[in-house]
Amino acid sequence: MADEHNEQKRPDLNTAHDRWEQETLNPTLRKMPERRDEFITTSGKPIERLYTPLDIPTFDYLNDLGFPGEYPFTRGVHASGHRGKLWTMRMFAGFGTAEETNQRYKYLLQQGNMGLSVAFDLATLMGYDTDAPAAAGEFGKCGVAISSLKDMEILFEGIPLGEISTSMTINSPAAVIWAFYIAAAEKQGVPMANLRGTLQNDILKEYIAQKEYIFPPEPSMRLVTDTIEFGAKHMPLWNTISISGYHIREAGATAVQELAFTLADGIEYVRWALKRGLDIDQFAPRLSFFFNVHNDFFEEIAKLRAARRIWARVMREQFGAKDQRSWLMRFHCQTAGVSLTAQQPEINIIRVAIQALAAVLGGTQSLHTNSMDEALALPSEKAVTIALRTQQIIAMESGVANTIDPLGGSYFLEKLTNETEAAVLDYFRRIEDYGGVLRAIDAGFLQQEIADSAYKYQRQVEAHQQTIVGVNEYFDKARIDIPILQMDPQGYERQVARLQALRLERDNDRVQSTLRALHEAAQGTVNTMPFLLDCARAYCTLQEIMDVLRVEFGLYEEKHVI
Repeated sequence: MADEHNEQKRPDLNTAHDRWEQETLNPTLRKMPERRDEFITTSGKPIERLYTPLDIPTFDYLNDLGFPGEYPFTRGVHASGHRGKLWTMRMFAGFGTAEETNQRYKYLLQQGNMGLSVAFDLATLMGYDTDAPAAAGEFGKCGVAISSLKDMEILFEGIPLGEISTSMTINSPAAVIWAFYIAAAEKQGVPMANLRGTLQNDILKEYIAQKEYIFPPEPSMRLVTDTIEFGAKHMPLWNTISISGYHIREAGATAVQELAFTLADGIEYVRWALKRGLDIDQFAPRLSFFFNVHNDFFEEIAKLRAARRIWARVMREQFGAKDQRSWLMRFHCQTAGVSLTAQQPEINIIRVAIQALAAVLGGTQSLHTNSMDEALALPSEKAVTIALRTQQIIAMESGVANTIDPLGGSYFLEKLTNETEAAVLDYFRRIEDYGGVLRAIDAGFLQQEIADSAYKYQRQVEAHQQTIVGVNEYFDKARIDIPILQMDPQGYERQVARLQALRLERDNDRVQSTLRALHEAAQGTVNTMPFLLDCARAYCTLQEIMDVLRVEFGLYEEKHVI
């Protein structure tokens, strides 16, 4: 009877919340006002003082959250999470010559790096050889220079490509660089079917954000679809595309925009592959994603959880995928380069640690942590070691990998996840109103949305509504000197000499024959990958191959310069 009596007098949650606000919160606020009247996420969502079950009244544990490794995968794509297997620690690296970068890769592997990730210089990213006039002044500055199969062989000399997975961040010339990599592996005796890795190959985000495009969208999408088809048929362990939100976020997008535009791009790639005649379950299991992890800790975790749920539902319900592997969103994360400051660079270590922790708690499968000096130069050996050690400390010392999705069920996080999903679906509807991603790009919609968000954020920083420690608050005028990476001063000359020697020593009749065959293939509708491989094996240079495609496909000029 006593229990029944107590049960009758127990207040409901609404009443208890109101009592707390009147009796506990308000007196506290009168004595000690809040720091600010309003807090919002970077996507503009207001953050309440307190979250309770009242904030997620329609929350369905099984349908919205479920268990790890089960549809809709909000809590992770693997049943055992990081408790079963840690994420791949994959440090992004590349500078100067192939020899210099090869040494950095070997150093990172000795320090516990689990996979390789290749950064290419701007000449390579734009499809030019190192000695091209258009490439003047760009050698090795933002990555390694790769002008031919010879450079690729040197880049991975002494690194067994059959045993290591490699990610390559390149887009417009992605199919050509992939051909160089496959041919380099063949030289090591590794068949293409045994290769593991990821090709970024995400041309749509170039038109949206990064702007390293070469060809117009349609022929560019043909090349991407060629790689998806070729990979599905011949390279079952390879992710032929890494659909990237990273550069969208770096350009100034909010977390919601990053996720919405990235998933919309993914949907567009799926449509092109289906139009090619591929079965959804033939290629979808090898689609992968790449996300930025910024400073707003909980918003970033919610973004990653929402990403898995949305993609699973799109693949199963919209495209009718039957294979559960097709529903899984597997993604790599990188901490936010744009958040790093040249002022007080050592405090970037703290920013990176917080961002990396968010990526881990969000369930990433792979992670790169930026180095403290990247606002000043490419990472020094000391800086990149600290960045790698940051991941290792999170993995081995923090305890966050000991249980699966430890933040699942948080009232705040679940509401934020639901709000993120709803905002993304609203963007989907707006993009479809334009007729899809390509038409939205053509209209300048996506570009303008990012530009507006970037402008708003910068105004908030300048008005001190957003605090950037060391930039607009907590200044330290003392000069902090940290060691900056120094590349081989003779590297450019050695690279050019190697390239010139290659042009003389190779079988130039074979070079011309393979380039002619590629030109004929590009004029038709056949898959270009076999022809690109023949060019690579003949030691055609990157620019020679890309120039054939430039002639056939033309160059893209953006209509809307925001």
